[in-house]
Amino acid sequence: MTNAPVKKVPIHLQSSQNRLLIKNGRVVNDDGMEDADVYVEDGIIKQMGRNLIIPGGTRVIDATGKLVMPGGIDPHTHLELEMMGAKTADNFYTGTRAAVAGGTTTIIDFVLPEKGQSLIEAYHNWRTKADSKVCCDYALHVGVTWWSPAVAKEMEKLCSEEYGVNSFKMFMAYKDAWMLDDYQLYAAIETCKHLGALPLVHAENGHIIARNTEKLLAAGKTDPEGHELSRDEEVEAEAVNRACVIANQADSPLYIVHIMSKHAVKALEIARSRQKHPVYGETLAATVGTDGTHCRNACFRHAAGHVMSPPLRSDPTTPQAMVEALADDCLQLIGSDNCTFHEKDKARGHGNFAKIPNGLNGVEDRMAILWQKGVNTGIMDPCRFVAVTSATAARVFNLWPRKGRVAVGGDADLVVWDPRLQRTISAATHAHAVDFNIFEGQNVVGGPQFVIVNGRVCLDDGDLRVVEGFGKFLKTPVFSPYVYGGETPKLQTPEPYAESPRHGSPSRITNGTPTNDLNIVSKQMADTALSSGCSTPTGRKMREPGQRDLQNSTFSISQEMEGLDTKTSVRVRNPPGGKSSGLW
Repeated sequence: MTNAPVKKVPIHLQSSQNRLLIKNGRVVNDDGMEDADVYVEDGIIKQMGRNLIIPGGTRVIDATGKLVMPGGIDPHTHLELEMMGAKTADNFYTGTRAAVAGGTTTIIDFVLPEKGQSLIEAYHNWRTKADSKVCCDYALHVGVTWWSPAVAKEMEKLCSEEYGVNSFKMFMAYKDAWMLDDYQLYAAIETCKHLGALPLVHAENGHIIARNTEKLLAAGKTDPEGHELSRDEEVEAEAVNRACVIANQADSPLYIVHIMSKHAVKALEIARSRQKHPVYGETLAATVGTDGTHCRNACFRHAAGHVMSPPLRSDPTTPQAMVEALADDCLQLIGSDNCTFHEKDKARGHGNFAKIPNGLNGVEDRMAILWQKGVNTGIMDPCRFVAVTSATAARVFNLWPRKGRVAVGGDADLVVWDPRLQRTISAATHAHAVDFNIFEGQNVVGGPQFVIVNGRVCLDDGDLRVVEGFGKFLKTPVFSPYVYGGETPKLQTPEPYAESPRHGSPSRITNGTPTNDLNIVSKQMADTALSSGCSTPTGRKMREPGQRDLQNSTFSISQEMEGLDTKTSVRVRNPPGGKSSGLW
């Protein structure tokens, strides 16, 4: 794996990078799978189908037995963030390098102003840090870490075309730092609603955490385990409910970041039944890939390396419960909350868990971990995997359909996913700038073989070839149709069929707009599904309770794919725009 940044694409590579054909793969979108070739030129998907007519000098990638999916969108990263006296190990180069290595081609980072700092000043600081370093496209959320009429005016400016921000994050935790009280939170959410922006909330009861921390430290409980003890599941669930109540009073939609516990998911489900507007729930790769028992490890470095907020839960049933919640649409997105710190910075919390900088890795392993825990176990199918790793984020943050979908006219952010690819996750081989990985030693089956960013092959058969500064800033317009209703943007594209006069009619392909139609699945696919214990691509589960765990059987998703009629095209129902409750 090459770690040195490439400043410029060499001349001899430019023509092959400009035109690319991905042949013989199975295209996976959130609403269906089909066999189709994908032709890319100038960073845009130009053609899809079979027997495409393409110009000479085109590089060809053979994706036989592979899946062609939209590049991942990580809605939650913290790169070059300063907090608790430390600065994250991953900057915008190493962080996006790691993202691309794992199949993520867009990140959304958080601008977090200091108390009293201008939000616009902080925004410009983040743009200055990021623009020259990012290896893939990025957008920005902006934190509302204090409140005044001036903040409301700056939020309005940030929502303009000039700045391109459509989401703001408020904290119910981090007392005396970023936390807002309920009055301020209510005012901030009302402002978001007025502007057509989406309020994001970190839901924990900061006052209870502060008092519990005082009591634990006074009792001599100073090691990393004290972090979770200071903020149990009830403390998270209470704040989730309160955030939903405040959003409902403000007549606003809501997005709750990094939901980490079963109690919090339950609180969200109960609240959602009475909400007037959509409420989106996000969980993390860390939540489905590991648990809080590591914080009790006798090695301080290991234990502190797992400290984040809200904390990883010690309940060993939590990871599967969170995957189930994603499959059932109780939760809609998975992020990473990538916020890495060097060992020396975590060591600030020796003797006082409250001083351990909160954060861990995840942007590189997010997709592989969910595939291993969700798809390989049969809990979710590849279509739902695409939904929670890219498509829903694109819709929610108004990047759809340019991002989050393999469709003619869309950005050529693509992943050629090999369901047979096996690797062992390790800090020794990852692309992060830190020598610790919370998934250390985990074996995963399924991962990216090729990653294409804006038409350029940046992971080339396992060889990482990112370009520093290649990514661009994405403006996210307000009043996302998926969140607020209205007409969904459509790609201005040519007719998405390709026909060769020598080979007859092309394969049918999925267009670039959502559909509410449920097409009939071929009998062969249905028969294959029944024999394997898998459902057809519904965007939900591949198995029901009581059926076999496919991870511990002889099941292979690649074998299942190969057993299907290669001429079959399947489409399934999308969730209605702006709706986030109920099963798809």
